[in-house]
Amino acid sequence: MDPDDFPTPKADADTVSPESLKSRIDAGEEVTLIDARMASDYEEWKIDGETVESINVPYFEFLDDDIDEDVLDRIPDDRQVTVLCAKGGASEFVAGTLLDHGYDVNHLEDGMNGWARIYERTEVTNYDGGGTVYQYQRPSSGCLGYLLVDGDEAAVVDPLRAFTDRYLADADELGVDLTYAFDTHVHADHISGVRELDDRGVEGVVPEPAVDRGITYADELTTAADGDEFAVGDATVGTVYTPGHTSGMTSYLLGDSLLATGDGLFIESVARPDLEEGDEGAEDAARMLYKSLQERVLTLPDETLVGGAHFSDAAVPADDATYTAPIGDLKSRMDALSMDDDEFVETVLADMPPRPANYEEIIATNLGQQDTDDEEAFTLELGPNNCAASQGSLADD
Repeated sequence: MDPDDFPTPKADADTVSPESLKSRIDAGEEVTLIDARMASDYEEWKIDGETVESINVPYFEFLDDDIDEDVLDRIPDDRQVTVLCAKGGASEFVAGTLLDHGYDVNHLEDGMNGWARIYERTEVTNYDGGGTVYQYQRPSSGCLGYLLVDGDEAAVVDPLRAFTDRYLADADELGVDLTYAFDTHVHADHISGVRELDDRGVEGVVPEPAVDRGITYADELTTAADGDEFAVGDATVGTVYTPGHTSGMTSYLLGDSLLATGDGLFIESVARPDLEEGDEGAEDAARMLYKSLQERVLTLPDETLVGGAHFSDAAVPADDATYTAPIGDLKSRMDALSMDDDEFVETVLADMPPRPANYEEIIATNLGQQDTDDEEAFTLELGPNNCAASQGSLADD
């Protein structure tokens, strides 16, 4: 239903910005949300948290002049509630209707689309390599990226197209030149920003092993082979080939201290192996992932930090609020990293989560085989990432 088609409520409810709502949740405040989207959209993707009470009441329940009492009984009347929807139109109508019925209510500006535009930069204070490393966090989808800064130069790992301007603005704020933009692999859950940054004067880098998947623009960018190093000020970015999630999956060792593992290893799980070759190729990919983890990642010093390209609700941030953890810590608490190869493969394949929404179109866009404008690209990547294997059987004891 188009926002212009909603009846005009008798009262105008205040709006709350996505950033303000996020700040309240981060501060541990009790937050009550009325999500006015359809149940199917709500079940797939919603705002959650330890102090968040989320109640799904679709907007159509409020369209009749005489709203069913059972509907109103579901809305708490002893506290303020925030109504949200996909883009802000339905929530404005619902919030105004509830305000007219005497509820203490506001609504989320731009809905879940606004929530998806939150992008935060947090310093990784436990990093002790050359320069400074920041982690980018997109709470709506759990996407993570990294910014290495040393001297007057910087490099970004796994940038998102939707935030191209943000990376350049951050570099200006920090007084450095953004010299490199690295992709760890051909992403299946979001549109990469490497090509756009390359068009803006940043040297775009894609893994050499990923080119064979059909990247159409590889000749226009730099390719990184296993063992290659890139200088960022006096720090280095080292290339570590870690196939498994995809055949071209490549990690980047930042300053010999933090391994940006892409979708190979997360702080709460390991990669799913079925997004490139499908179910028929998943077993071989899982065995490849096992070998990469055992021979390329877990052989690094225990104090080396791991930073994946995603985090899930099961992830517990470090003391510095980043989703990073030392390799030694992951070895001691993640069951999957101590299994033999057969058990690892069986466990990873046993309970695969749903594939990311629109993943085929996203992959085609990231390969350069499909043109997608900015608005469509933003819409394609809305929702959960689902690039990890199910955490229940892989995480802590």
